[in-house]
Amino acid sequence: MSQAGAAVPGRSAPLPWKRGVLWLLFLGPFFFLSYGYANHAAAARGMVPSFYYAWERRIPFLPWTIVPYWSIDLLYGFSFLCCRTPRETDRHALRLLSTQLIAVACFLAFPLRFAFTRPLSDGLFGALFASLAAFDLPYNQAPSLHIALLVLIWHQFARLRAGPLLRLVIHGWALLIGISVLTTWQHHFIDVPTGAMLGLFCLWLWPDAGSTPLRRGGVMDKRRRRLAGTYGAGALLALLLAWWSHVLAPLLGWLALALALVAWNYAHAGAAGFQKTDGRASLASAWLFAPYTLGAWINARLWTRQRPHPDHIIDDIWLGRLPDAAQMRAGGFAALCDLTAELPPPAGVWRYAGHPWLDLVAPDADQLLAAARSIDALRGNGPVLVACALGYSRSAGAVAAWLRLSGRCPDMASALALLAERRPSVVIGAGLRASLSELDRQLQQGAAHA
Repeated sequence: MSQAGAAVPGRSAPLPWKRGVLWLLFLGPFFFLSYGYANHAAAARGMVPSFYYAWERRIPFLPWTIVPYWSIDLLYGFSFLCCRTPRETDRHALRLLSTQLIAVACFLAFPLRFAFTRPLSDGLFGALFASLAAFDLPYNQAPSLHIALLVLIWHQFARLRAGPLLRLVIHGWALLIGISVLTTWQHHFIDVPTGAMLGLFCLWLWPDAGSTPLRRGGVMDKRRRRLAGTYGAGALLALLLAWWSHVLAPLLGWLALALALVAWNYAHAGAAGFQKTDGRASLASAWLFAPYTLGAWINARLWTRQRPHPDHIIDDIWLGRLPDAAQMRAGGFAALCDLTAELPPPAGVWRYAGHPWLDLVAPDADQLLAAARSIDALRGNGPVLVACALGYSRSAGAVAAWLRLSGRCPDMASALALLAERRPSVVIGAGLRASLSELDRQLQQGAAHA
């Protein structure tokens, strides 16, 4: 006899709707209490500043858009029905809760006020605006909690298996809700990108797959601490420039957030914080890290502009920088072993193995061994390119490990000598050299016990 609640073979598992209802019984009152408290706290301050651009006065007031604006309340509850497992339900709830906590903290720390006087409206739309005004004072602006919640809810509905027409309705209505925060004269422009970043941040904080970046990843050393400090200083500088520059505030704020998250990855989360799985970054990671990713790609191209092509090492193994799709096709490569955590690989039909490693941080012996085994598994159908951002260090370490593991080289010293001969630009730092030596020792011990 099957256990209660267990999935029956041939039938889909029951939706965890009761778990969703329990979360809603907590999240609903918490939302109204915390949001209302922040609103009234701002009102009690008297003089509350505003942040807007002159062109925002030309945004039309469209009373009918109060309907999609209000609809997010209904979608908030229905979004739990998109969850298929208890874990999905809990992750979605934690995102909503985190968004609420962070947004309210921002409202209390630096409250902003909507600066324009909303025109009067009547009829049904007027009644909806009156209901909104009874609860929502013109504060709680940046980041827009409406937009942050929309990102999370949109993400849930977009994951549904649906036909083209229904997907068009989902995306179209979500876009309409996003526009409505401006056309109802409820928010200024700066609230929209900051709200979107908040929603994406909470998606990153509680990912669909894998562990949260709150979990420590890898061994902390001086190198990682120093790099974390460097990126943290960059984030602080970008934030100060955003505060100073009215026009570029959204872009500089985005850059500050990206660098702060990179600093967190080096200080705590490790390569897993970039959320790159099987060559694809998560939706949240792709957007949040975009300024850093662009900078890393430009930096890699500048460093390798004098030697953009990969070098043949031995047999069917090549070593170089992470290519684009055209370079993969031009080289006739059948497979790619990607050692970057920060860059997206080219999309194509070639075989792929990914080992996300932090840039400028030496992998340990176990990571090198895993990469070497992946390289060996990719062989057999044509040339294999082993690549990292520059093709100088991480990928060189992986190839050296493969040379030793496969027996092409009798020891690590000869493997490194071969690499230096075939690709003189390789850089084997002290940390990477120590990890390769440890791997060499382990392989020697394994051979002795065989």
